[in-house]
Amino acid sequence: MVSDEEPPGEDVAHLDAFIAELRRWRDVRGLSRTALANAMGYSRSYVSKVESAHERPSREFAKAADEALRAAGALRRAWRDYDTNRPVAIRLIQPSPEVGVEAATGSSLLVEHDDAELHFDGHSYRATMRRKLVNSGTEPITRYLIRIAVDRYPDNPEQSNRLYRDNPLTWNELALTAWWGEGRAEPMHWVAQHDRDAFKELWLLFANDSGHFPLYPGQSTWIEYTYSVRAEKWGPWFRRAVRLPTKRLSMRLDFPAELEPTVWGLHTSMTAEAMPFRTAIDERHEQGRRVYSWATEDPPLHARYRLEWHFRAAARIAAEARQQRPSEVMQALGVLQRDDPLLHRPARPFVLPDEAEDARRVLHELRTAAKRICRAHTFGKGMGLAANQLGIDRAAALVLPPGSEDLIMLLNPRIIEIGDQTDEQYEGCLSFFDVRGLVTRPLALHVEHQELSGARRITIFSHGVARLVAHEVDHLHGVLYPERMRTDAESIPVAEYQGTGMNWEY
Repeated sequence: MVSDEEPPGEDVAHLDAFIAELRRWRDVRGLSRTALANAMGYSRSYVSKVESAHERPSREFAKAADEALRAAGALRRAWRDYDTNRPVAIRLIQPSPEVGVEAATGSSLLVEHDDAELHFDGHSYRATMRRKLVNSGTEPITRYLIRIAVDRYPDNPEQSNRLYRDNPLTWNELALTAWWGEGRAEPMHWVAQHDRDAFKELWLLFANDSGHFPLYPGQSTWIEYTYSVRAEKWGPWFRRAVRLPTKRLSMRLDFPAELEPTVWGLHTSMTAEAMPFRTAIDERHEQGRRVYSWATEDPPLHARYRLEWHFRAAARIAAEARQQRPSEVMQALGVLQRDDPLLHRPARPFVLPDEAEDARRVLHELRTAAKRICRAHTFGKGMGLAANQLGIDRAAALVLPPGSEDLIMLLNPRIIEIGDQTDEQYEGCLSFFDVRGLVTRPLALHVEHQELSGARRITIFSHGVARLVAHEVDHLHGVLYPERMRTDAESIPVAEYQGTGMNWEY
């Protein structure tokens, strides 16, 4: 039931809180509304209506969203708060138009340049956002909506929830300041819209103590705002979401060189899951700092661009200080861990040669990730890496044979024939690197795979390389090696494994 009558403020507040929590978790996971709807088994229009307060969320919707977004109960709790305070007869608030508001969030506002910078001093992150706005509509714009979201442990929602529940993000620590005009001509006032433990939403007002300065039709202006977050509340990622038509998007990371940063980037859109950036990230050294820059022209609406990083020096010091487990090292290097749903479903194949550019980017990301992983660990038996282990849902994998620097790159691989002889050897997996398990594999494999041109090839692999390839092909089919072990076999801790650093024997 939809009513034009405005429900009591308490109901609206709790409904807004649920919607804000839903948006925050969708942003954290980098999912479009379409991707979330598919994961939940709902239609995209229903998810859109819930997010815009045109449809009441049900208990089942909240449960499905919580599971799909791995929110560790946060969405179910927000729904219970809403449902407890919701009157029976009245369901929804209908948004009322206000001069300037529609222009501030709709298609009449264009972004000529969206520039974002993140500076880290070793203790706190300082984000500086600059946008050149153009009013192409017919009404003056009086305010502009911005969002601030943090997630210290993106792969462990329960841990993140506990962190922010005990130590919520506060307005005082953010110390947010905003300006209007070239060269910070005028300070801007702001008012809070949503205030959650790890998510803030607020309106920047085109006004200050001196008066009002609306953005009139046909005019353009720069706005700039900056805020700070302590390192213990900021996760190793920085994302920009394209919510308005944008001509140019640029991002920079500015880190101390002594931390030995490694940076990579992922892009998601309405039509595709996480993929590496189309172009390389620029790196330069400046007076004891490492600055990483990247830009793109005409980014599609609703796209998300995410820079992620790993501080090698910090990870090494932390590992030495607390004897960090191997799986924690791999997780810090960007490898998804065993419980992630992406590792338990088949990866999406490439349509080649149509998607050759996408495939080329994924292969580049695999090579980059393999380099940083090999710097952290010595692989005496060689190593393999599948795209879905990096959060990229595409059928691509890399294999580095033992004692070789020649990488084997596989696109859309499938095993079409196996040899009669098998053997049983211990295997490890980057996604649960604390244990090793005895796995029976064939000594020879015939694998069909594709070139970027779309041409199909059949390659025969044997012995240790066959084992590595079989392991990675399994990954791309959502199979982890414990499923290949004998029913009476058990994994052993890596500390008990005697074959570290040595090749398999045949």
